[in-house]
Amino acid sequence: MLLLLTLPSRKVYKKPATPVRLGHRNLSECVSENNMANDASPKRRDGIVIDDNWSGYSLDLFSYPSHYAGDLDCVIVPHGVIMDRTERLARDIMDDLGNKDIVVLCVLKGGYQFSADLVDKIKVLSCNSNRTIPMRVHFIRLKSYMNDKATEDLHIVGAEDLSFLTGKNVLIVEAIVGTGKTMKTLLKHVEAFKPNMIKVAGLLVKRVAQNSPWLPDYVGFQIPNRFVVGYALDYNEYFRDLNHICIISESGKLKYKV
Repeated sequence: MLLLLTLPSRKVYKKPATPVRLGHRNLSECVSENNMANDASPKRRDGIVIDDNWSGYSLDLFSYPSHYAGDLDCVIVPHGVIMDRTERLARDIMDDLGNKDIVVLCVLKGGYQFSADLVDKIKVLSCNSNRTIPMRVHFIRLKSYMNDKATEDLHIVGAEDLSFLTGKNVLIVEAIVGTGKTMKTLLKHVEAFKPNMIKVAGLLVKRVAQNSPWLPDYVGFQIPNRFVVGYALDYNEYFRDLNHICIISESGKLKYKV
């Protein structure tokens, strides 16, 4: 006897024709076309380019410390996106520097979180591939901002004697690069100790008016010329306890101004 079974029909999910906007343009729509090659693959050196018209994500979509309520305009790069991009940078560094002994030169204070996460990602890759990067980490501190303005004076702390860099492969890790003057000054200082090689990883590159951005060897994001805080980036030592990268509000600048 032949039995015929009728299976319940499956509901097919149809992707919405247009992305959910939540009151803002999607970040994917604001990634510059210059970030894509003709074959639609991203140009690695440029990083992810966020256009000037990107309005950011509403703060209501994320968790952040309540003591910063009213001090921020928007989230420009969420923490999860930072971590994913950092993992990709670690893979690029492994491809280029795998099996080389390197010294990671972390630029404090803003670069400590990016440096820690980047080193962790490289360590994971070293444990799960046939290539590895032996690393030592050294810290220096740069200070060139007063409130939200860059000053002419650059103070380098902890870089007086870098003679241990002689003949070494150096990876400088910095959170944010603006005009590039600070980094060029640091590079000149490091070069005086005659390392074998110098590479620079920068999480953020800010497009400063009337200046072509100076691009590190490894770039996370190119961002508009706005003052950003969070993910260890500060405004007069505040906002380092914020996970996301955000744009500070004018009222926030006044509140924490010195």
